[in-house]
Amino acid sequence: MNQTTTGTPAELTLKAIVRHSGPLALWHLLSLDAPTIAALWTWFIASANHVSLPPVSTLATFIAVWMLYAADRLMDARPLDVDPGDCDGLEARHYFHHRHRSAFLFGIFLGSIALALLLPHIDPQVIHLYLVLGGLVSAYFILIHATRTASARQKVAHFLPKEIAVGLFFAAATFIPTIARCPNLRSRLLPFALLFAALCSLNCLFIYAWEHAGSQTNDDSRNPLTHVALQNLSSLSVLLALSGAVITLFDHQAPWHIPYAIALSAALLLLLHNHRLAISPVTLRAAADLALTTPLILLLFLHE
Repeated sequence: MNQTTTGTPAELTLKAIVRHSGPLALWHLLSLDAPTIAALWTWFIASANHVSLPPVSTLATFIAVWMLYAADRLMDARPLDVDPGDCDGLEARHYFHHRHRSAFLFGIFLGSIALALLLPHIDPQVIHLYLVLGGLVSAYFILIHATRTASARQKVAHFLPKEIAVGLFFAAATFIPTIARCPNLRSRLLPFALLFAALCSLNCLFIYAWEHAGSQTNDDSRNPLTHVALQNLSSLSVLLALSGAVITLFDHQAPWHIPYAIALSAALLLLLHNHRLAISPVTLRAAADLALTTPLILLLFLHE
């Protein structure tokens, strides 16, 4: 009986969270949220443009994004190997990954094998574009995690904030399969890709603001763009929602489903922000990604 009540305060908090977590919180703790969104939007963007994607393309996106996010959270949790009480900047997801790191590492190993088996069935042009994107993501990943000191990591993040980088990389990953199969769509989908990148960055910025509410973060270490964005999250949400709505109403040359889904997701993020104090932190974090599942609402309209 005593074994269940021992451990650091962070570990005891994590046990309580897991014990009382519903499916939504576990979806987040298992790092299934981001790959679900990536796979959903990859399929949605293609379907909205009447592009037929093989199922292996969407599956490969899910696996690759899961591996990246699981690895990122394991790397973020490395300070716990040195000092289990070092909880500076760490959230429940980091403790969960650290506690189950062997299972996550084995999952990443299996994911690597699965990706190797799927590669021969993926369009070579898609693979080429993903290799370019993967090189950029890997370089940023190394710069963030390979630096030895917190000050060095802050310098890297100052030039390209993680919230902005995630938005750009995430949007690129979801649009690549469609534009690789139909290069003529590149110019037409560029505004939508930028809008979706803004939505993904907004999602990350909201999460950052919620998780650091009340903390004494040194503003000098932040990128000026990030600092301005964090001070104007509500206004940015309204602007993004209105932009998506305007494009939906007046751009009749491109599929309306994509900007409509972006506008709806931005509105849902703002709704969550306004009710954040009534929602538990882990559930709120998971709900931020759930707000990006708006393509599911438009399933009936995709083949109009």
